[in-house]
Amino acid sequence: MIKYLPEGKIFNSADNKYYLQSEKTMLEAQLHGLILEGHAILCDAEHNLIVELPFGKGIIPRTEGAIGIEDGSTRDIALLSRVNKTVCFKVIKIRRNSQGETECILSRRQAQEECMQNHISKLKCGEVIPAKVTHLEPFGCFVDIGCGIPSLIPIDAISVSRISHPNDRFFNGQDIYAVVKGTEDGRICLSHKELLGTWAENAGMFSAGETVGGVVRSVEPYGIFIELAPNLAGLAEPRENVRVGQAASVYIKALIPEKMKVKLIIVDVFENGCFPSKINYFINSGRIDRWVYSTEQSDKRIVSEFREE
Repeated sequence: MIKYLPEGKIFNSADNKYYLQSEKTMLEAQLHGLILEGHAILCDAEHNLIVELPFGKGIIPRTEGAIGIEDGSTRDIALLSRVNKTVCFKVIKIRRNSQGETECILSRRQAQEECMQNHISKLKCGEVIPAKVTHLEPFGCFVDIGCGIPSLIPIDAISVSRISHPNDRFFNGQDIYAVVKGTEDGRICLSHKELLGTWAENAGMFSAGETVGGVVRSVEPYGIFIELAPNLAGLAEPRENVRVGQAASVYIKALIPEKMKVKLIIVDVFENGCFPSKINYFINSGRIDRWVYSTEQSDKRIVSEFREE
């Protein structure tokens, strides 16, 4: 069982609630060196994070807010962006301020350093891990892979079916899974598409003669590519007034394993007002050595290798 999880995963746990309830239980947490989570309600003018506690105030000093803040390798936006979100921390000390109020001095940096040492530095290529979407950029999806430590899933590694922006697939705060692709300059590199099934696994969810829903992903002179699942798209004949991002209802004319093709007929297209749908994972744990998307009958090989360099 993974101990070091993305921020927010233990906030509502019974243990976390127990240790946050009083000065006495926070002292217990300090004694045992536990990582807890709380709600950051403010980042003050000095960029100290203020954490809401039932019996007093928690303070994460600026330099304790994240790995790299002190040496400048992490920008202060990493602190500002935590306001109104869950943060992890270790208890450093408990004191009384000049008004006699209880203040807990906390360190998110120490929690992250422990996570790096005991978890992230030990991840192996091909290992499947939980992650949490933190923000989306045109080039990829940033995720928390433990205690707020970030990693990136490049846009071309999100799914086999091509998307124009990661928000076609994910939303901020979403819990997902990812697979470790390797390390680069001390950072973990991730992929995602290998967890979403092979061509055969995805095609097995559909049958010729069915009419199903999809999303328009590409409009070409020779036809329209419509995504049926994140790792499966089909081709329909050209049609006027169809745009990328629209929803469609399509008739499945044929599934052709030897060519890894799905032939479709568009029944209707309309504006897509749907939130990104729930992701269907074919793999969500364990370790992958080699993933083959292609069918056995196909001459085209789409393969991902997960091997330590």
